[in-house]
Amino acid sequence: MKTAWFALFLFCATAALGQSYPSMNPLQFGDHSYHASAQPLAGPTDILGGSSVVIGHGEVPLADIPMPKIHETPLGDVARQARKDHLTAKKAQVVWESQNFSTNVLQIVR
Repeated sequence: MKTAWFALFLFCATAALGQSYPSMNPLQFGDHSYHASAQPLAGPTDILGGSSVVIGHGEVPLADIPMPKIHETPLGDVARQARKDHLTAKKAQVVWESQNFSTNVLQIVR
């Protein structure tokens, strides 16, 4: 609690200190007069990096590219397997008889 009061005091003191200096100069942004003036366009540049040899053979349709075979198990088979695993899974050994926190009674099931 002392830490919270100290943090509140520090925050308020900082805010008050920031307001108590009227002699500080307000923030003034620099002059950017050239941003909106008209200028000539830049010269052409080579995007190939100096290489002048370009060889192209065209595009290959996506249907012509062999795709790897991916085996996907149907969703129904996954659900049947999960149901079978749930039936054969090991069950809990401890059963709570009462939900009252003061008189929890455990029964061991064998």
